[in-house]
Amino acid sequence: MDWLLVPGGLGMDEELATAVRVAIGTDALAAENDILPDPDSTDRRGWWGDLDAEEIWDGWAPIGCKNWLLLRSKISDSNAMDGGTVYRAEQYTREALHPFIVKRIASAMDVSAERVDRDRIVVSVTMYRGPRVAIEMRFAYLWNQVVDR
Repeated sequence: MDWLLVPGGLGMDEELATAVRVAIGTDALAAENDILPDPDSTDRRGWWGDLDAEEIWDGWAPIGCKNWLLLRSKISDSNAMDGGTVYRAEQYTREALHPFIVKRIASAMDVSAERVDRDRIVVSVTMYRGPRVAIEMRFAYLWNQVVDR
């Protein structure tokens, strides 16, 4: 993920967009039963700051998105046993952003994912903040392996 650094921090004029980028761009801890992309690794990733985040900062834990689990997967359709790669990318993104709704940082969200090329999925996110202007973002995930059609 590329960061736009501005004087004073990470885009201080667009706090919600920056927070969404952090949530999507941080690798969430994989569950013990999640299939890891590297079969030779036991690294479930996750962010070390999750340890006591809720107690110390009244934040939420865990932070991050599980889309990293898909990066070595074939792009499968919705008939796949696991529900399909596009569907999983959308669901993982929803899970990562759900705390924004629970903590009332955003009033609503729309998340959609689509396969836009042989080796690319784009996830679109719109965050609503009551009467304020909605924030729209797109995140592209690329695959370098052979993919299903």
